[in-house]
Amino acid sequence: MASLRLEPPPPPPPSYHFLTASTSSSATQLHPRRRLPTYNLSLQVQKFPTNSRYVLCSSSSTSINAPSDGVEPQSSPPDEPTIPPEEGSKDSRKVVRVAWEKLVRWSRSWRSKAKTDILERTKKVVVLGGGSFGTAMAAHVAERKAQLEVNMLVRDPQVCRSINDKHCNCKYFANHQLPENVIATTDAKAALLDADFCFHAVPVQFSSAFLEEVAASVDPGLPFISLSKGLELNTLRMMSQIIPKALKNPRQPFIVLSGPSFALELMNKLPTAMVVASKDKKMANAVQQLLASKTMRISTSSDVTGVEIAGALKNVLAIAAGIVEGLNLGNNSMAALVAQGCSEIRWLATKMGAKSTTLTGLSGSGDIMLTCFVNLSRNRTVGVRLGSGENLDDILSSMNQVAEGVSTAGAVITLAQKYKVKMPVLTAVARIIDNELTPTKAVYELMSLPQVEEV
Repeated sequence: MASLRLEPPPPPPPSYHFLTASTSSSATQLHPRRRLPTYNLSLQVQKFPTNSRYVLCSSSSTSINAPSDGVEPQSSPPDEPTIPPEEGSKDSRKVVRVAWEKLVRWSRSWRSKAKTDILERTKKVVVLGGGSFGTAMAAHVAERKAQLEVNMLVRDPQVCRSINDKHCNCKYFANHQLPENVIATTDAKAALLDADFCFHAVPVQFSSAFLEEVAASVDPGLPFISLSKGLELNTLRMMSQIIPKALKNPRQPFIVLSGPSFALELMNKLPTAMVVASKDKKMANAVQQLLASKTMRISTSSDVTGVEIAGALKNVLAIAAGIVEGLNLGNNSMAALVAQGCSEIRWLATKMGAKSTTLTGLSGSGDIMLTCFVNLSRNRTVGVRLGSGENLDDILSSMNQVAEGVSTAGAVITLAQKYKVKMPVLTAVARIIDNELTPTKAVYELMSLPQVEEV
């Protein structure tokens, strides 16, 4: 009769002993005073730092647990955990290198399969509006293909001559050279004739009147890519509603382009990422092909409402962020205000049918961060000057560009009432703009709101 003698554990710390048996016999629970049946066992002892415990394990992962006082038997423990490589070690660097190489291979494979037929087939693009962003987009598209004709429809004859004679927009980018295939005109019919795509860069509040004037020259199948952000006063309409209404064509193809993008940085060819949204997936993919380049990433979306409403409301929030800066309220206040503003935008947008994921993407959080925190933002600049004590009329008269948030603020509050959403921060901005509340008083009232659960 063979017996199994178990060695007692070493002095503290206590150890956990595993005895591995190379046998196919069924497991038998051990007891300190119970004799074992006869087996030919090959035993291997492994120690683990835990309470003193004896466990007999077969090579087929069958285990025998010897419980200590009052403790129920346990199943066999898992295999020893794999210890990750130490940071900075050769193994960790290899993991990082392999992951990066996989990403690069995937990127190359994707680029090799990416379609370029849209760009190859496109012969003419028209940009409506000669402002900073319209000019930057015209330059970007023109550089995609030298044979592409890019027409800019502008109102100012001086800007028109500057673009055609000096290849620069003397009003906004006097020091930036435009590609030679960018041509300016004041003739709507000539600009729109045979165009394959149309970029709409006219400010929202002037869009209806402008489009009604040129409607007769617009082909009913011409895709309109909206660069304008905001809500139309009184009607509360977004560009997806304004364009087909003004053109008297409910089927006019519509795409919205949005995301964190300053015109100056586009002109400087700095890396930029944006999103195109359309209910027509093929149309969104076509615009993606037209615009995507080494310096511009273009994502696609079907959430037109989410992209548009985020683009409109972030301008109002940027004014609030500027006011905090102008009042020197500090970084804590800035972070709290922008976070609250993001929540308010999400509440309203989702009530209007937007996807919450859109609001955390490029056209949502991305655009909000850029507009609220960077000095190049027109709307933030308005807020800073309001917080510093300047009069709104003086601020607007001194600017050569439109700050859409000023006009949009009142429309946002009307929308909030329509959808029964409370928006304290954006409402405060609207009251400041209407001269019904001073920035300092607005801060006091916001801080005095009831303490509620975060949602």
